[in-house]
Amino acid sequence: MQFETPPTEKRYEKPEGERRGIVIVNTGDGKGKSTAAFGLALRAHGRGKAVKIYQFMKVPTARFGEHRMFEQIGLPIEGLGDGFSWKSKDLEHSAQLARDGWEKARAAILSGEHFLVVLDEITYPLIYGWLPLDGVLQTLRERPRDVHVCLTGRRCPPEIIELADTVTEMQLVKHAFKAGIPAQRGIED
Repeated sequence: MQFETPPTEKRYEKPEGERRGIVIVNTGDGKGKSTAAFGLALRAHGRGKAVKIYQFMKVPTARFGEHRMFEQIGLPIEGLGDGFSWKSKDLEHSAQLARDGWEKARAAILSGEHFLVVLDEITYPLIYGWLPLDGVLQTLRERPRDVHVCLTGRRCPPEIIELADTVTEMQLVKHAFKAGIPAQRGIED
């Protein structure tokens, strides 16, 4: 490991622009996309801001760790899907759930009632062709000025990356699952 000298001067100038809602994308093959979005939601909720989380691949009855915690603190999270696509008994039904869920999420974004709307795992219905990309892009462009939107999922369409204000790509370096270690409750669910 090589040591660095701590900075003694600020390395950036404070932006002069006006505050406004931004579009944030967490994508890539590494872990942490949803976790980062949930941290953002907690930060906004902690500031008393209205937040809504939509999970495009989770079932409405999901009871993962995040659901239990968000329920305790009153942060609304809603599963819109029917689980992993490879477990689906009817992919057209899965696609319809994504379209119905998108209408809910779209309405929440355009209503202006939320400071932050999280669209967790929305990239999957987009890349599967279940949702029209143009409609998502149009909603992101037409959202009220102060609404922030965070989108997560692998292989985010380049059109969304282009439109976004902040994009983070999570890079897989190493994963316990590949070493034969199963998912751990409280870490991955």
